[in-house]
Amino acid sequence: MIETVSLTKRFEDITALDEVSATIREGQVFGLIGTNGAGKSTFLRCLSGIYRPDGGTVKIDGHEVYEHTEVKKRFFFISDEQYFLPGATPLDMASSYGIYYRYFDRERFRRLLREFGLEERRKISTFSKGMKKQLSVILALSAYTDYIFCDETFDGLDPVMRQAVKSLFAHDMDERGLTPVIASHNLRELEDMCDHVGLLHKGGILLSKDIDDLKLGIHKIQCVFATDKEPEEVQGLDIIKSEHRGRLRTIIVRGDEDEIRRLMDREEMVFYELIPLSLEEIFITETEVAGYDVKKIILGE
Repeated sequence: MIETVSLTKRFEDITALDEVSATIREGQVFGLIGTNGAGKSTFLRCLSGIYRPDGGTVKIDGHEVYEHTEVKKRFFFISDEQYFLPGATPLDMASSYGIYYRYFDRERFRRLLREFGLEERRKISTFSKGMKKQLSVILALSAYTDYIFCDETFDGLDPVMRQAVKSLFAHDMDERGLTPVIASHNLRELEDMCDHVGLLHKGGILLSKDIDDLKLGIHKIQCVFATDKEPEEVQGLDIIKSEHRGRLRTIIVRGDEDEIRRLMDREEMVFYELIPLSLEEIFITETEVAGYDVKKIILGE
C-alpha cells in the first residue's frame, strides 16, 4: 500500500502539492486526473523518490521512499518526458535496467518487443514518440515491479496500442497483483480501467473515491412530462441538477434506482428513461455540488 500524508512540495514561490493525503491500495488501478499544472507529475515524482517532499510523508508499506534504494526497486516510473541512454538500443536499456531490477525478465522483454513490432538493435533516438512510449511500457512490465507509475503514458499511443497496454496491465494485475498508478488529463481514457480515481486541482485533491462508490446512488433521467409540472415538484425525488431543452428534461438524482422508478411511474409522463452516467458526468456533478467548476478543471474550458 502507498500512503501520502499531508504531502507538500514547493518550487520557490509555487506550491505544486498542498498537503495531499491519499491511499493507494494494492492490486487496484489508481487514476489521478487533472489539467496540466495541477500537480500530477510532481505527485508521481514524489512517489518515486525523485523529489524530496517539503512537508508530509510518502510511504510504501510503511517505509519512506526518498533515498531508500530497496523501496525504489518495488516500482517503475514511466515519465512523460522519457529518458534513454545516449545512443542506446532497446537491448542496451534492458541490460541497464536488468542490473537494477533483480527480477527483470529478458525473455519477456524480447517477446514483447516482437509483438509490438519494435527492433531490439535499432537506435532509440530514431523511434517516434509513440514507439518510445511503447518501449517504456515494455521495460516497465519486464521489470516485474509491484507498482508502475504512469505519467500520461497513453498520450501518443494509437487506439490499438492503448488497448494492448491496458490488456497487459490487466493481465499482470490478475497474475501477480500489479498496481498501476496512472496520471492523465483525460478522464475518459481512465474510465474503463480504474478502480479508484482522484481529482487533483491546484496542488490539492478535490475528490478521491472508488469508482463503484461514485456510480452507486446517482442516476440520470431523461423525460418529458405530460403536463407543465416541473421535476422539482415530484415529491420524494432528490434532484441534484436539472436542465431542459424544450420539453425534454435531463435530471441528475440521488437515490435507489427502484425507488426512483416508482416515483416516476406515478407521474403523468410522455416518456422517461434512466441513462447510465459516464465517470466524467459523475465527477462534474459531485464537484459542482462542492462548489467547483469542474468542467474547467477536467476539460480545460
